[in-house]
Amino acid sequence: MLGITAVATACNNDTATDPKRRMLPNSLASATDVDTIAATATLPLYRGQDANGANVYFIITESNNVDESIRLGVNWTPKLVHAMQTKAVQTVTKASGGRSNPNGFPVPKFVGNVDFSPVRKLVPGRDLFPLDPSTVPGSTGDAMYTPLVTFDGKIVYNASHVANKTGLHDRVLSIDSVGMKVKMKLVHGFYEGFSILYSSTETSDHDLAALEQGTFTPNLNFAPFPGDDKPFRSAREALVPIVNGPRGVNNPERQGLQSAVLGEGDPLNLFQEQAGCEDANNPSAFCDAVNYSPLWDVHPVKWTQAAIDAGIVRRITSDKREPIAPLNVIELYADGWLTSATPQGARNSSLGGIPAAGIIVNCPIIFVSGAAR
Repeated sequence: MLGITAVATACNNDTATDPKRRMLPNSLASATDVDTIAATATLPLYRGQDANGANVYFIITESNNVDESIRLGVNWTPKLVHAMQTKAVQTVTKASGGRSNPNGFPVPKFVGNVDFSPVRKLVPGRDLFPLDPSTVPGSTGDAMYTPLVTFDGKIVYNASHVANKTGLHDRVLSIDSVGMKVKMKLVHGFYEGFSILYSSTETSDHDLAALEQGTFTPNLNFAPFPGDDKPFRSAREALVPIVNGPRGVNNPERQGLQSAVLGEGDPLNLFQEQAGCEDANNPSAFCDAVNYSPLWDVHPVKWTQAAIDAGIVRRITSDKREPIAPLNVIELYADGWLTSATPQGARNSSLGGIPAAGIIVNCPIIFVSGAAR
């Protein structure tokens, strides 16, 4: 199988039969040519301007507004509103002149920008990860940059910069500024035992920015709150990387940050939530979007020496027990087989008390198997 093209046909059909129903799919509706093997997808490309009027190109993957999410074909994430009035969101104005954007989206004039000119340098640390201090991310946001933008102080968009006069984002495979499309290299991960694909565009941490080929963006960490994913106050959702999982390119159990540093493949992080909503108008409908956020609150764990000595170290594919994923983070942590890599962080009650690292990675989910719902 060469891959699967993600479309929202089922969503559109359901909406057509019930015009009052507002349904959003698990996968990014605007993504096309999604290749689940090569981990690539094509996304709509948008144009903006930097503070000096030069062109900046970006993608849109989320909005906190359900109507905009449906209109643009992006993930709906109400939680993003809680990042408003923090440095995690930059206020943009509407630029005039020049070519218009797809979907009638305004041309934003950004106050923050990205330097894509650095050459990424990944230097393993003493234990592979954390990385050596000489490591250099391939791109860095300036003091005002964040991918979260608002025009009016009400609607937030996740609008990651992927190109400007300094170069391209490291995950851009090809870009068409005439046809307004960009092909991105995605990342493999897991949600409740199912394989997913996500885009890794920014992180607030220097090492993870270099490892994940993202833009180093410290401002993201101003989004509330580390170790807290409550939808009524937090803009974050939990992500769990395994630091010292099994290694080996051909090892079917391979996983972890150390393995990724060695170039063996993606770290295969675990996501606590997916996007999607059966009906945004119906409070009783199945709606993961209420808890979903692309601002993933990193909770790194590592296998204990006792687990290694007992020979139970395996690939983990879920944060909690699922029928297809009995091996899970919460129970392994409770039983002492896993321990926190950042024990001084704020403890997350939804993860059995695992501490947060105080790091955000901006990783919009692009593809989830339909069976995950």
